Amino acid sequence: MSNKVFIIAEAGVNHNASFDLAIKLIDEAKKSGADAVKFQTAVPELVMTNTATMAEYQIENIGKTESQIEMARKIHLPITDYKKLKQYCDQINIMFLSTPFDHLSIMELERLEMEYFKIPSGEITNLPYLRHVAKIAKKIILSTGMSTMCEVKDAVNVLYDNGLTKEQLTLLHVTTDYPTKMVDVNLYAMLSMKEEFGVDVGYSDHTEGIEVPIAAVALGAKVIEKHFTLDKTMKGPDHKASLEPHELFKMVQSIRNIESALGNGIKEPAQGEVKNINIVRRSIVSRCNIKKGEIFTEKNLIVKRPGNGINPMRWDEVVGTYATKNYSEDELI
Repeated sequence: MSNKVFIIAEAGVNHNASFDLAIKLIDEAKKSGADAVKFQTAVPELVMTNTATMAEYQIENIGKTESQIEMARKIHLPITDYKKLKQYCDQINIMFLSTPFDHLSIMELERLEMEYFKIPSGEITNLPYLRHVAKIAKKIILSTGMSTMCEVKDAVNVLYDNGLTKEQLTLLHVTTDYPTKMVDVNLYAMLSMKEEFGVDVGYSDHTEGIEVPIAAVALGAKVIEKHFTLDKTMKGPDHKASLEPHELFKMVQSIRNIESALGNGIKEPAQGEVKNINIVRRSIVSRCNIKKGEIFTEKNLIVKRPGNGINPMRWDEVVGTYATKNYSEDELI
């Protein structure tokens, strides 16, 4: 990653299996200033059994209980649609990404020559999946929701054993709950992974609002991922914990502002404050009239603005010396 924060607008399955809505999501991601728009590619029959149940947040957000596979069939696009979405992204100049959830989806997305493969949190313990992605990916962004440090380490070792290098890996801290409570964010865990693995880190956010992604950038996140939707009131598992387009735009602009404010780390006067140095700082000044040959003392000297005279840090050098000329009160020494 470069010094610029890489912002992923996560469309996910918020298109509700509508190709036209997916196109609109791409347009909104582009307008927001995000670097990439990301979807989720899956063949439900290859991901879950008929008896797999929905998560509590999915039941709450959708408003009814059904099997996970029934829900998935209603919200996923045909696997062949992603080539057309990639072509549209190329056309309007925004990076296309999609997270594969099965081996067929991995192969389909490999044909699209994505710059990054995004591994979701649920696959961090999926050894065959990790091996497959590691062998074909140029770069990998690995989400680590629900994981212990040991589980992250095991997954990272699998990726390394199958050809990935440190330079090709970015780890995302994430809390897999929609929406995530602030008390469950644990943003410092992102820094713990950076220290443990020595790779770029980032944050995938499921909280309501934009405060936490901005804080993550201030802490050193190189990648930010955030779900967005055209309308939070739409039916679907992820709409409620997503940003609407105007909020996504605000998040991107806020991150760019923080990114700019972080600077280069060198402690020196900023360009905008140089002009104020002599106005705000002070110099050694005569407290009263001083005659030529008179000794400078703490009684006849004082420190006042402006700061274009002798620096007061040289006070001890001046006190005890002799005046080489007459000074009026308030005159710079």
